[in-house]
Amino acid sequence: MCKRIPNTNTPTKILSELNRASSILRDVMNDSFTNIVTNDETLKLEIKEYLQEIYPEKENIVKLHRSSVPIFEKYGVERQIKTSFGKTVSMSKGAYLVIEHTEALHVIDVNSGNRSNKAGSQEETALEVNLIAATEIARQLQLRDMGGIIVIDFIDMHKSENRNKLYQHLKEVMAFDRTKHKILPPSKFGLVQITRQRVRPEVSIKTTEPNPNKNGHVEAPIVLLDKIENDLEKLLASMQENKTLHKKIELHIHPFIAAYLTKGVKSIRFNWYLKHKKWIQIIPRDAYTYLHYKFTIKKDL
Repeated sequence: MCKRIPNTNTPTKILSELNRASSILRDVMNDSFTNIVTNDETLKLEIKEYLQEIYPEKENIVKLHRSSVPIFEKYGVERQIKTSFGKTVSMSKGAYLVIEHTEALHVIDVNSGNRSNKAGSQEETALEVNLIAATEIARQLQLRDMGGIIVIDFIDMHKSENRNKLYQHLKEVMAFDRTKHKILPPSKFGLVQITRQRVRPEVSIKTTEPNPNKNGHVEAPIVLLDKIENDLEKLLASMQENKTLHKKIELHIHPFIAAYLTKGVKSIRFNWYLKHKKWIQIIPRDAYTYLHYKFTIKKDL
């Protein structure tokens, strides 16, 4: 700023706050970025100009979105919003989080889902799921900008070395969080307490939608397929444990959703067959509401 003042004519802008896009890039830009896409021509030029100053070798990764499909839909952002800001958050390996908010604190419950029988022992399963959950929790705290007291109910682990592994891993993944925070070691009950500075109001995005059948709200239909596949994986894991994989599985669901699942040669049902090596019989049910479905196991094939 001092260098520019002597050589400028008034009135001239000497220094100003960065726009929102530039401030985000200033905070998070690194070598892992491969594309920056915007649907605004002016913003594209501003980002390129800013990258020339801070990351000149990354200037060419800025692209303009020209498709008729909205940019959030094209790159799956809308889907991620619906799946990331709800009460339940799915993770890899079938595990999931349940996030509750109260006036005093935030509570996060870790659930193993269909992982309960896939590891060598209950302790190994608990450690595996807890490490996955710790990574996702660090991401969720930043996505939602959750502040204050956060209590996490991890799956119980009996070995102190495993509790220490979880504690160290949680500190590592939280190290990328620029907001001031403090993490306490897991208690004997598997609870971890985190205090995180409140910088701004928590990001709260409504993910439910009006119920088309009656009053009230229902979970967003965009996440329905994720829920069905998660339930299918849990069912298959249970059948494998009980040695009943030879039995037939039926999915009872609304006719519109049934048609969507079976549409085309490479349908979603066919992809399930390739992934799980199990054919799922889909039964359209006129009496079911749009988001209602049920798996049943029939007699031996």
